Amino acid sequence: MSPYSTLAELSRPLRTRTRKTYRVPEPALGLDAEKLKIVIVSDAAPPQVNGVVRTLGELKRNLTAMGHEVISITPELFNTVPMPSYPEIRLALFPGRKLARMIEAVNPNAIHIATEGPLGLAARNYCVRRNLPFSTSFHTRFGEYLYARTGFPLNWSYAFLRWFHAKATSIMVATPSLQAELEGRGFGKPFIWSRGVDTELFRPRPELAGEHYLDLPRPVYLYVGRVAVEKNIEAFLDLDLIGSKMVVGDGPRLEHLRKRHPEAHFAGPLFGEELAKAYAAADCFVFPSKTDTFGLVLIEALAAGTPVAAYPVQGPLDVIGDAPVGVLDNDLGVACRKALGIAPDACRAFATGFSWEACTRQFLANLALEEVPEPAAAAQAAPNALELG
Repeated sequence: MSPYSTLAELSRPLRTRTRKTYRVPEPALGLDAEKLKIVIVSDAAPPQVNGVVRTLGELKRNLTAMGHEVISITPELFNTVPMPSYPEIRLALFPGRKLARMIEAVNPNAIHIATEGPLGLAARNYCVRRNLPFSTSFHTRFGEYLYARTGFPLNWSYAFLRWFHAKATSIMVATPSLQAELEGRGFGKPFIWSRGVDTELFRPRPELAGEHYLDLPRPVYLYVGRVAVEKNIEAFLDLDLIGSKMVVGDGPRLEHLRKRHPEAHFAGPLFGEELAKAYAAADCFVFPSKTDTFGLVLIEALAAGTPVAAYPVQGPLDVIGDAPVGVLDNDLGVACRKALGIAPDACRAFATGFSWEACTRQFLANLALEEVPEPAAAAQAAPNALELG
């Protein structure tokens, strides 16, 4: 009997399973597939506002809609301390024992580790000690961010990251270029797990096409994301552009940038309809980051009918490439001005190709699941256990 035909038996207790792992075949990923219990461990969680949090939120929503059970293990379940230089992020304090108890109580079919912080590290060590398969994802350029903030050597950071992900059955990345880069850095062969967009929330809103709802002079150039040094926001704010610049988000550089650029409008963090409204009312979405691995905000803006201006770097190149929905130029000002001529309908049509359901199926295909013993093997094991008792 193929292990792919025994997904219904995956609800058996963890201790009865063998340690052989396999990936779910594509035919098993429909809405009628056997339902799984999946633990997702993440150091990034609400109230943080970033692409990782939104990605995991959409993933959980779609997995639940497919009938799977998702158990999120996140910092609010633990004692936490603020992250140095970034107090908005809370780090779990000595989470190992409690996290182990939580996983054992859940008895999941799969464990996915989304981040390399204290919770991710505790989950990784738990799985390795118990010889449990697990998957990981590479969402953030941890090394580059640490270098930008502290000057910490990149080669040391990547040595840690290789060690962290080395025992995973699968490492998930959002784009082919990141896949190739990590493969070149000695991470093995990562699997693609792309991103999607909520096209019902993020949509064109023709009623906002006239005067800007905040009375900002047009054209309005918008940035959405963390307000942090690694996002390179000053490259955007320093541009000589006619019109207005709007920044949506929070982070450690917010007050510094507010003082340095009083001419810009800083809206703080926005969510749901307010965020979607900000996208749809803008004339151009500006993405100054040179370190993002994907840039979920890119497709959110495009879904709202707003063209993109960005540097020709990983992230924008993967998402947009040469599609006529944005301008990628080493001169960000040139990209901003040229992007104003792009038709909103083209942006919207392009973004509808990014489906969260398809991304969720990719995630399921990349999971590390445990194979249950064959019925015959289980029957033989029972008498032996009685004899030993």
